[in-house]
Formats: sequence, structure tokens, C-alpha cells
Amino acid sequence: MVFLSRKKPPPPPPSSSSAPPPKFPQPQKKSTDEPDAVEKMTAILAEAGCTLNNPYGPPCLPSDLHAFRRHLTTRFSSCSAERDSVSDLRSVFVAGFSSVLSTCSSTKRDDSLVRNLLLVSPIQLDLQETLLEKLPEYFDVVSGCSLEEDVARLIINHFRWLDFIANPDVFTDKLMEVLSISPPHLKKEIIGSLPEIIGDHISRAVVDSLEKMLQEDSSVVVPVLDSFSNLNLDDQLQEQALTVAISCIRTIDAEHMPYLLRFLLLAATQANVRRIISQIRQQLKFTGISQPCASQNKLKGKAPAYNSEGSILHALRSSLRFKNILCQEIIKDLNGLEKPRDFKVIDIWLLILMYMNGDPIRKSIEKIFKKKVVDGCIQEALLDQCICGNKEFVKDNFGSFISLAEHLLSSKEEKAREFGSHIYTRLFEGFADNYSRQEILGALVTHVGSDNKFEVSSVLEMMTVLVKKYAQQLLPFSSHINGILDYLEGFTVENLHKVYEVFSLLALSARASPDSFRSSVSNELMMIVRKQISHPELKYQKMGLVGTLRIVSSLGDATSVPDCSSSQVSDCGEILELLKTSVDSCRQSNLALIIFYDEFAAILNQKLLQPEIMEWIGKHLGEFESLFLADLDNGEMANKSSYSGLEGDLWMNLDGSISPICLNILALASSSSESCCLQILPSNFLLLSSVERLTNGGSLAGIDALLGCPLHLPSSKYFAAAGWQSLTKKQREILSLSLYYAANWIRELLNAFSSQIDKRDGCISQATEKDVTTKLLMRLRNLIFLESLLNNLITLSPQSLPELHPYSATSQHTEHPERKNEKRKLQDDDASQRKGNMKNKFKKSKQPSVDEHLRQPTILDAFKKAGVVTSQTQLHENPSPSSLDGRIASGSMHETCSGDESLSVKIPQLSPALAAQRFKFRPLLPQCLSILKFPKVQSQNIRNPEYKTELPLYLYLLQDLHTKLDSLVPPGKLLPFKRGSPPGNLGRFKLVELVSQIKGLFPSLRMHLNTAMSLLIKGEETSQTIWRDEFAKAGNPNTSNIVVSDSLIYTMVCKEVLLCFSKMLTLPGFETDKSLLLDLLEAFQPTDIPVDSFADLQPFPSPGTKDYLFIGVYCFYEDILNNACSFSFDLAFECLLTLQLVVTSAQKYIGKVSEEVIKKRCVGPIQGLVPSLHAKLGTSAEKLLRHEWIDETTDNKGLKNKGEMVQNILRIYLETSGSTSDLLDELACTILPQASLSKSTGEDDAHDHEFPTLCSATFRGWYKTLHEENLAILNKLVKVVSSEKRQNCQSEATEAHLRDIQKTVNVIVSLVNLCRSHDKVTIHGMAIKYGGKYVDSFLKVFDFLEAHIQDHNELVIQLVKDLQKATRTLQTLCSEAKGMKQTAITSKIPATKRSLERFLFHVKALLHTTSRGSNFWMGSLKHKDLRGQIVSSQAYVDNETDEVEEETMSGGEDPMEADELPLSP
Repeated sequence: MVFLSRKKPPPPPPSSSSAPPPKFPQPQKKSTDEPDAVEKMTAILAEAGCTLNNPYGPPCLPSDLHAFRRHLTTRFSSCSAERDSVSDLRSVFVAGFSSVLSTCSSTKRDDSLVRNLLLVSPIQLDLQETLLEKLPEYFDVVSGCSLEEDVARLIINHFRWLDFIANPDVFTDKLMEVLSISPPHLKKEIIGSLPEIIGDHISRAVVDSLEKMLQEDSSVVVPVLDSFSNLNLDDQLQEQALTVAISCIRTIDAEHMPYLLRFLLLAATQANVRRIISQIRQQLKFTGISQPCASQNKLKGKAPAYNSEGSILHALRSSLRFKNILCQEIIKDLNGLEKPRDFKVIDIWLLILMYMNGDPIRKSIEKIFKKKVVDGCIQEALLDQCICGNKEFVKDNFGSFISLAEHLLSSKEEKAREFGSHIYTRLFEGFADNYSRQEILGALVTHVGSDNKFEVSSVLEMMTVLVKKYAQQLLPFSSHINGILDYLEGFTVENLHKVYEVFSLLALSARASPDSFRSSVSNELMMIVRKQISHPELKYQKMGLVGTLRIVSSLGDATSVPDCSSSQVSDCGEILELLKTSVDSCRQSNLALIIFYDEFAAILNQKLLQPEIMEWIGKHLGEFESLFLADLDNGEMANKSSYSGLEGDLWMNLDGSISPICLNILALASSSSESCCLQILPSNFLLLSSVERLTNGGSLAGIDALLGCPLHLPSSKYFAAAGWQSLTKKQREILSLSLYYAANWIRELLNAFSSQIDKRDGCISQATEKDVTTKLLMRLRNLIFLESLLNNLITLSPQSLPELHPYSATSQHTEHPERKNEKRKLQDDDASQRKGNMKNKFKKSKQPSVDEHLRQPTILDAFKKAGVVTSQTQLHENPSPSSLDGRIASGSMHETCSGDESLSVKIPQLSPALAAQRFKFRPLLPQCLSILKFPKVQSQNIRNPEYKTELPLYLYLLQDLHTKLDSLVPPGKLLPFKRGSPPGNLGRFKLVELVSQIKGLFPSLRMHLNTAMSLLIKGEETSQTIWRDEFAKAGNPNTSNIVVSDSLIYTMVCKEVLLCFSKMLTLPGFETDKSLLLDLLEAFQPTDIPVDSFADLQPFPSPGTKDYLFIGVYCFYEDILNNACSFSFDLAFECLLTLQLVVTSAQKYIGKVSEEVIKKRCVGPIQGLVPSLHAKLGTSAEKLLRHEWIDETTDNKGLKNKGEMVQNILRIYLETSGSTSDLLDELACTILPQASLSKSTGEDDAHDHEFPTLCSATFRGWYKTLHEENLAILNKLVKVVSSEKRQNCQSEATEAHLRDIQKTVNVIVSLVNLCRSHDKVTIHGMAIKYGGKYVDSFLKVFDFLEAHIQDHNELVIQLVKDLQKATRTLQTLCSEAKGMKQTAITSKIPATKRSLERFLFHVKALLHTTSRGSNFWMGSLKHKDLRGQIVSSQAYVDNETDEVEEETMSGGEDPMEADELPLSP
């Protein structure tokens, strides 16, 4: 308590104050002088103006109480000689007081008299002891009585709020003695009143006594904590009280836990907050079991009544609201948890409670919660315990849980979205009241309107799950769910499926419900779908078709029809009517009909529909034969008439003369009225094959004649030079369209019949299977031939192909990138042609020959005119397969062939002409990848011509697999280097489908990689005649001009396998399915692992373990890299990137490697697999950098246009080295100055240094990479010294940091000063750019330098002095660039100049604050160029007001003259 500030009363006599407290008197013993004592006491009081014996009531006090107490104080403090001694007088008075107290009744007036007597300092202690001695006489009073009847409580009440305590130590000891024997109710009263009784006179004895009582009786914990909170404890006693409270966490009753937690959290300081939080997290247990509330009825305006855990949570929330240090410490602790077993229910609650408290740290909580969810630390089971165990508390804070779920669901990370969906699901299942479910559904509908496609997809998927489980419960909320229909226009096809599945399930549930009003859901759905189908725009038709077929899937499912036959008939009739309406509306749009067929085929692949529906679709497909097929007579066309002036031939006849039919492509393509029919051919056949497979138990025997039947296409003579030039524009378009439709027809054949081989469910015999396998390989060869030929035609005569796969665009608002490229390309072609015609009018002619007049412009010419990068430039600029064959280039028909020669078909096809329209093609389904498993090649028959001629087929499928993997890799999981081609036609498949297909492909991929590498090493070339014969066997015409590059095919196969392996490691399916990862690693194991190369790894992992498999995979690809160095830089580079990804995956799946472990590599043995792989990766990168790549006998013709690849190799080499800073110092200061910038391919530089990859072609890449890595090292050092600045950094660590900074200074000085000998503008520009950034980062170190300059003076001064050598050169570079008007550099100068000026004044401040101002002065430098020559003109220097520093330290080397003062820092 706080006492009033008064004049200090006279101290009590020594005899009374120093005497030990008297013992409790025996009640039966009474003094014989008691009457005299009472009379004496009465007389003394009368003298002071108080009438003790008042016949009319209680004692009568004087009006002036201050005078009354002053008189008594004087009376008991001193005495005249005639009176008794002071001690005897006090004793008599106290004895009389005790006698009166025993006989007199307790009234408020008595309370007033006793209170005034206790304020008389000479007798205060005696009266206090007397009252305490009387206290045990009233222990037997019934608890709960009024204060006037409870004398014990009255006595305690006398001690409260006294103005002073004369002898606090003695009184406190006496009070503690009485407290120890008090009954529980009085004990709680006394403990709770301690702060008011003893006030600031607290001692250790009080805390010790309270601790002892708490150990003996835990029921007093609440008053004890209350006393601890109100007592004025010093730091030591406060810590003791805190320890006492913490010890009670495990033993305290649950009902008292909120008070204990509130005390602990409010007592938190910066010194003890970590201890408090850690103890609460460790000892506080939540059962997570729902308990009934203490009171179910909550009154408005009253605090909610929770169970014990709910009260604990309420106490935690209120304590965390205003204590920022608590929140910061909790966030810090939880950030440090990295394993799921470290998280407890209390941790989840702490995050949620802080999230409930509002905005100041809300963003931080969202960030850490999402991070831990993505890392897998926070499991769904913990959240379930939170929600299910405290439903009342969750319900009162429902909005916070909804808000947290909203944030997680809007994340880009899939795990976070799944967790947010789980929160919504648990809330929906746990709270069945209308209010809660309306809130949940309202939030979900809000998510549906988001621009984040991942968020929308997750919400709709969750809605589908909810509707499947709780359709009947969701029907009353259908009006809320209908809000989703407002966003249909922005949905992807996949999301449209989910939306209509939700409403179809609701409609199905409504029809089964007895409530008639619920059928409105079904009626409303039918009305919306009919409106969309009848809309003239394709966008709305697509929505209606998806909705229609989803309704058919739900209501027409043969396994879930209602028992009532009348209901079944009604549903079938409505479904058939809806299907007829859909088909009739699609007659005007081929794309709409394609969507209808594709959607129907997808449904039939999943379920069996009612017989009436299957009968209807069978009748509809009966038109296929009459529409697309033509009869053959002994293998010949009955009608051999021309179409649009074009003669036709039968191509690709696999069945020979026994084939009764052919695909009549030419007739349909040339007929203007029926040309559109071919657009629906592939999708129509897809539906036909699905129906056939469903009705015949998976077999396609009923339509197997289509697999081998010939194709009626334009005669092959039109593909010769003379025939092509004689064609009109319309006829050329017919040729291109015929090949286009033929290629897509074959694609659908592969999709349909590859399922016969893939499933192998006994639907076909072994002989039939062999026949189908042979025909599939032939059809794949036909497909390659057709696409290569079509590519040439598109190159010669560009045209836009019709779209056969309308699902290529992901939404209605985003256009496929290749569609944009195609439009831009065609526009550029037209513009460039017009521009070329205008130029030709004004260009002087140089007597062009007749051939030049007749020469048709090629696509290459159009690309050059439009400024588009052609394939020839891409051969060198991109690490794509096209870079492997410099001889391939597009040209005109005249350039490709002459006379009657056919158009040359090059395989593999590398021209990008067809790639721009690849998205329009029908996709190959994942089941086609099973063709990769066809060959069974052993090591002894690698040279088998049959397998070698099949490699182009497997290359085609590998490229398709690569494209599919590209589409499924999450956006955040980018590979270390941009690899592969942009995604093309991806098809409609899911990750699960692809993963299920590639499970069995791992050994096949390994086999293709091994055989291709073996063929490359052997270097044998296959005769072109063999290649042409194989293509001729498949029925391809004019195979005489097929040109196949063996080495290019082998190399591309190797690269595609490497790329596919890399993409597989990053797929989400490999993270969740560990067995899948092990199977992939096991498939790429070498025959023998060189254990000696892992000597530092002890003990060596056992076979079959994950560590062993990663070692094997690394050795396997390392061996491929070593072999690739002899013939292909591109392939060796791909191998290195694959090795880097293997190390990254090992680090992810096995364990993280710290920088400290990497730095210890040069000191001692390596502990752990990941550091060993890091070391070997650095060795591999170094090998590529030191390899001589100039070899005229191989594809390694030099390093021109390989700069970006060399940069990545160098970056890997630096990052995996034992000491990056030391290696940077060596490369920048020793190796790089030896390189020459002469225009050579590297031959002249080979003997100057140890790195042949450092030449004029790659110098820029080396220079840039060294700058970037040096800057990255400095930034890391800045973070380290900034964090250690807040702690006590040891002298050895400080010196080590300074030396590391010195290494970065040496590197930047060497790199910048290289500009004195290299005059390339790009090098100067990079020096100015990165030099300025370096100085910016260096400025952040000045606080660290200032703190340690006294102890490390020489190192700090040397740092600044060395860096000055670079800043001078930077100033000169800036001046020359402005003077010579080098616009490529001038934009970087202002930022660099500002950084240099700031550096100057930081140095000045550093030296002046450390009493070294004499070492610094400012001035102007003489204007010199980079070679040190004085420049006479000061025109563009006088405008500069740069002032810089100069340190004059002994022993320093100055690159300039002694009379110079630096113009820059």
C-alpha cells in the first residue's frame, strides 16, 4: 500500500521495540490488577478527550482526532518525575485495552476507537500484538457471516490502510505466525489483505511463508498470486515469486489456472519473458476434449461462461493483448520449431489467440502460421483438437478462425490451401447452427470471386467434398451457394466441372428429398444450363455444355438411380431432352461440338450411364462411318476423281489390300461446305472409342480396322518443287490442312489403342497385342513424318490452323501464350512483307537474275525482316536441342529441292514454325507414354538397327513427357536454370494420372539414356537408306528425301531424359509419396559405386537406404558428365544442372548443410552425405571450367553464345567451393587479369591461364558472375555483423569478419581496375553498376567498423585505404562515360556517384569520431583518364562538386601520383 506522507511519529521506546514478541497468553490466567488497568486506561483516554464508558452507546471520541492522537503520543512518549515510568504506563494501558476488548461488543464506533489507537506510534506494536493474540479465540466463527459478527475479520480489518507501521519487521513476523495456524477462510482473508496491511514493508520472510503455505495448501493459490501482484517486491523477490508461480503450473487445479497464467504473463519482463513462455508451453496441457460449459445460459452484457480450458484461453488472450514482448517472444520461439513433434496444442492456441487480438501483429501471425503449415510442422490433428475441444470459445471467436482460413486459402502454396480448406471443413462439421454455416458459406462464395485461380480451385474442390457428404444439410442454404453462379464467366474448364458437380449433387439430393420446395434447386439449375446452351457465344456454350454433361453424369448414373421407376423414367427423359438440345445448339459451332464430345468421353471413362442414354449416344455416333470413311476395292479408291484440282493417294496403309475402308480426308478438306467436318473428327473418334471400350469390356476389337486403314491425302507429287509452285494459294492451304487433320487423327489413334497395351487386363490376346504394338510404332512414325512435312509447308506458306483442342487456354480471360505468338508472328510476316515491298520500290537494282525474281520469300526472310529471332540464331543462343545441329535451317522449296525432287524432311524437326501452333493439336494422353516401355534392349544388342531406328519415336514421346512435366511443376519450384521449351499442348489430365503412368517408366528412361550415351560414345552413323526403309515400311510416301541426324537424335534423347528426371524430382507427388522417390532413385543406379571417392563419408550408407540411393544417382550422372565432356558442351552442362538438382533434393530429403560445415571441408573430414555431394559438385563444375572445349572433330566448335551457361557453371563452382571468398580472390586477382579480349574463340587464351572457358566470348559472363558473388558475400557479412553488434562479439570473431571484408575489397578493387586494360563499354558499365552497389552495401558496415576501430585500427584503416583504389577508378569511369556520351553507361552513373559521396562522408565521420582526423582531408583530383594521362579539358569535370577523402597512412601503395587527391572516395 501507499502510506500518507506525514511527519514521522516519535519512535517507540527501545525496551518495547527491541523486546521479542510476547507469547500467546493463556486465556484462563488473568491479572489481578485488571480493574485498575481498565480504570487507568479510562483515565488516560478521558484526559485525551475520549469517554470510554458512554452509557448511551459506544465510546465517545473527541471531534479533533488529530489532537486526540497527538495527546496520546505525547503521553506515552515522555513522563514527569511524579508519574510512573513510560513503560509501566504503556503496559497498564495495553492491559486495560485487552480487558476492555474482551468484554466490549464490536461496533463501528469501537472500530473507530481501535483504529485511532493503532495510529498512536508508542503503543501501536503492543496493540497489534494484543489484537493478534486475541485472533485465535475467534477461529471457530462460521465462515460466511457478516463482518460485524466475525471478530477475526474485524481485527484483520483494523490493520488495513494504517498510515504507518511503527515496527514492520516484528509485526510481520507476528502476523505470519498467526497466519500459519489460521483456518482456510481466514487464511485467504489475511493473505489477500497483506498488501494493504504491510504495504511497502515487505521482506523475504513474507515470500518464504507464502511459498510454504502454497506448498502445503494449493487452495490458497489465488490470494497468494493476488498478493504477489500487489506487493512492492524488489527484483530478487519478484523472481522468487515468479519461480513459486511457475512451480504451480503442473499441480494447480484447472479452475485456478487462469489466475496463475494471468499473473505470470503480467509479470513478464524482458529478462524473464523467455523463461515464462517456455515453461507455459512445456507444462500447460490441453486435453482437447469437449466439456460442457459451466453455464449454458449467457446473459447479454455478461462475460461468457467457459469450461476450464475456455477460461484458460480467455485469460491468455486478455494477457497477450497489451504485452508486446510476450507476443514477440512467442513468435520467436515458434519460429525456431522445425519438426512436427515440437508443436503442441498450446502452440496453435497461442498463435490463434494473438491473431484474435488484432492488427499490430496479425500479419506476422499469418506469415508464421502459413510457413509452418507449408513446412509440415503444424498438422491437421492439432487444429482438430483446438476446434473440437473448445467449441464454446471457438464459437465466440468464430470470425477469427474464418479470417485465418481465408488467408491460408488465398495462398499460392498448395499445402496452405489444403490446410485452409480443412479449417473450413472442421468448422462446418463442428458447428451445425444456421448462423455458423451461413458465415462459412458466405466466406467460401467470397473466395470464389478471387483472381487467384489456385484459391478458386481449392474452394470449389472443398465445396464438392462438402456437398458429397452433407447434401441434404446444404439444401436450406442453396440461396447462399447460388452466389457462385455469378462468377461462372471467369472460371476455367476444370473449375466449371467442380461448380456444376456441386449443383448437380444438390439437384440430385433435392429430387430425393420429400420436401417439394427443394426441387427448385434442380429446376433453377436446368434453367441456367438451357440458357447457356442456347447462347450464340462459344464462351457461354462451353459453360452450358459442361453443366449439361455434369448433370448427365449425376442424374444418369446407372449405379445411383432412385428406386422409383417413375422417377427413373422422368430423369432419363429429361436427360435425353437436354442432350438433344445440346447437340442441336452445337451444330453451328464445331468447337462447341468438340467440347461436347470430349466431355462426354471423359464421363464414359469414369462411369456407366443408364441404358437409354447409352443407346442414344450409340445412334448419334452411327453417322461416323458415312461421314468420314470411304470404301476401298482391293485396296484402291473406287472414285479417283480430283478434288479442287488436287489428285489424291492412299497414304500410310498398314493393312494392305485387305483394308476395306480409308479415311477420306482429301475430299472433306477440299469441299468448302464440309471442310468443317474434319475439325470434329478426332473428338468424335474419341467418343466412339470410349463407347466401344465401355460396351465391350475394354476391348476395341470392333473398331480395330481404323488403326491400320489408309488415309486419302493429296498426291505426293505436290510436295516436289515443280508441283508446289504450280499450286494456288487455296490448294496449298488444302495440302496443309490435310496433313494437319491426318496428324491429329493419328494422335487420337495412339490415345485410343495405347490403352489396349497399357492396361493389359486380358481384353486382347497376346497375338493381337503384338499386332497392335507394331501398328502403334508405325503410326508414331507416320505422325513424326506428317508433322515434319507439315512444318515445312507452314514454313513455306504460313497459315493459321483450325483449333482442335479448345481447352488449351486456361480461362476465358487469359489467352494461350502460343496463340499470342502465332498472331504476332502472322502480323509480323504481313508487315514485313509490306515493308519489303516498299523498300524494293526505292532500292537500286543490281541486275537480279531470273532465279532471284522467281525465288519465293522464305519464312527465314520474313523473320529477319520482322526482327524475330530465327531458328539459326536460337541454335547458338539457347541451350535447346536446336543448338546441337547448326546445319538445320529453314528455306524455300527452291533451296530445299529442285525439279522433281520431293521436299526434304529432316528428323528430328527443329524448326519453330509449327511449334507456335502446337497448342491447337489434339494432346497425347499419358497412356501413350507406355510406348516407351516397348523395347527390351540388352547391352549386347545396342547396335541393333531396329532399335536405333526407333529412337526418333522415343525421342518424340520423351519431348511430350517433358512438356507434360513442365505443365505440372508448381510455379514456385523453378529449376536452377531456364531449361527446356515453353509448354505446348498439355491436354486435360491431372498430376495423379501422370504420376501413375510414369511409375513404370523409370527403368525405360534409364535404358534409353544408357543406349543413347553408348551410341554417342561409339560414334557410329546409321545409313540413311536404313532410316528411309523404316519410314517406308510404315506407308510414308517419298521417303527418299528423309534426312536423319544420328548424333543429334542420340544427344537429344540424353538431354530429354535428363530434363524429365529433373522435373520429376520437383513434382509434388514425389514429396508426398516417398516410395515413388525411392523407385526413381533406384532406377538410376550405376553398376558399381566407387566407395573410394567418398572416403570422408564414414560410415558408408547401407545399400537400399535413401543416402545410398542418392550417392548412386550422383555417381551415375557424374559418369555421364565425364563422358559428355568429350563430345558435347551442352550435354555436359545439362548433366551438371541435373547433379545440382540431385544435391538440392538430397539436402531437402536428408538434411540441410550449414555454411560452417562447408567451410570445415578444408580442415578435416566431412561428416554427412550432403557436404560430400557439395564437394563433388564443385569438382564437377571445376572440371567443366578447366576443360578444353575447342575440338573441330566434334560438336564443340567453341564457346560463342555459351556465356550464360558458363556463368551458371562458374556460379555453381563458387557456391560449392570450400571457401568462396578465397576462390573469388584468386579468380578476380590472378586468373581474370590474364584473360584476353581479342576477337578469338579462345585459342589464344588457352595457354595464359588454367581455365579455357575464360576467353573473349565468355569474359563478360565471368566478370558479371564474380561481381554478383562478391556482392552476395558482402551482403551476408553485413547481416552477420549487424546481428553480432547487438551481442558481445569476441575479438577473434571481429578480426575474422574484418579479414573477410578485406577479401571482398580486394576482389572489387581488382575487378574495377580491370577497366584500365579493357576498353569494352559493357565491362565499364558493369563496373559502374556493381561498384556502386558494392559501396552501398559497404556503407552498412561502418557501424561495425566504428565499434571496433580502437581494437583493430590497422585493419579498419587498411580496408578504407584499399577500397579507395577502386573508388578512384569508378570516378574516372563515370567522367569518361559522360565525356564520351556513352549512353549505355550514363544511366547508371547518378546512383553510383551518390554512393561514392556517401562513402566519403562516412569515412570522414569514422576518422573524426575516433580522433584520427589528421589522417583525412578533402580536395580535387587532377583529371586523368584510365591510363593515368592528364586530360587537358576540364569541361565536364568542373561541373562536378565531388569531394573525397585521402588517408595518408605509412606503407600504403598509391596507384596514382603522390600529389593527387582522390576525386572520389
